[in-house]
Amino acid sequence: MSGMRNSIKGPAAAGTDPVPGSASRFMRLAVREARKNLKSPKGGPFGACIVREGRVLAVARNTVLACDSTCHAEVNAIRKASRRLGTYDLSGCVIFSTTEPCPMCFGAIHWARIGLIVYGTSIADAGRVGFNELRISNAALKILGKSRIRIVDGFLRDECLALFKSWKALPDRTIY
Repeated sequence: MSGMRNSIKGPAAAGTDPVPGSASRFMRLAVREARKNLKSPKGGPFGACIVREGRVLAVARNTVLACDSTCHAEVNAIRKASRRLGTYDLSGCVIFSTTEPCPMCFGAIHWARIGLIVYGTSIADAGRVGFNELRISNAALKILGKSRIRIVDGFLRDECLALFKSWKALPDRTIY
């Protein structure tokens, strides 16, 4: 996974690749889902995909503009995966997110016991496009909360940044 910055601490950083071999495919599912908001905006250009043992459990996009500020892509994906499995416990899962999860989503990922977050663009990138972000990184949240979640940042970053570029070009976009 060349070009991918890695903020993982411990054994994974020492040579064991924590990202599944088909990671690009899973992130591209999240990107494709996020693109739906470029055609029919129900939220910002954000998508997420949850995978366990190579099997896609859920793909979701941000639907905040459908009148619920908690409907971020990650939360929507967690809800779908939990319904599918019949449990809140998503241990053994990986979440792929086009953008670094916000503090609310990081908390939901932690409580769902998802072990690995793989994201493309940063919270700072979302802020630069105009989104009202709390600029607290996942790495900082991990440390402050003593979370065991592993984090891989900058994965397929250019493809995820392209979502922001397309979003910015929309004349009728809603920034929230």
